[in-house]
Amino acid sequence: MSAAPKPEDSFNTKQIRRLIALMEKHDLAEVDLKNADQRIRIKRGGEVVVAPTAPAAGAAGPAPDAAAPPPADSKMVIIKSPMVGTFYRASGPDSAAFIKVGDRIGPEKTVCIIEAMKVFNEIPAGVSGQVVAVLVENGHPVEFGQPMVKVDPEK
Repeated sequence: MSAAPKPEDSFNTKQIRRLIALMEKHDLAEVDLKNADQRIRIKRGGEVVVAPTAPAAGAAGPAPDAAAPPPADSKMVIIKSPMVGTFYRASGPDSAAFIKVGDRIGPEKTVCIIEAMKVFNEIPAGVSGQVVAVLVENGHPVEFGQPMVKVDPEK
């Protein structure tokens, strides 16, 4: 028989509301906290948007903002930046990239880190599928809503 969790060990509604208020006050996109074996992750504005995209670009290619999307790409899912900041493909300069073209990913898979105001925000995919293109170069700035990664959900 397992013991019931102690109230002080778990995140309660009052604590969650305080976290949300702090997020709004400091304009944070995500808070991820651990307390013993309990974890809470609160995010806002990081939704995945389905949109037609431009022709496939390689990982080192520039973001294809000016090109018109072909009808064949309408099934693609675009992971867009939930904030303004600096895009990083890995957790450190000597670390492997979170994703690369051809990888199969799930909704919880971290696709990049966006640094905003000295806070490093891990951005989850929010979708399952195969990575078709990484549309932003490592270390480059991103704007809110800017396409970052193209995913084929049918592969």
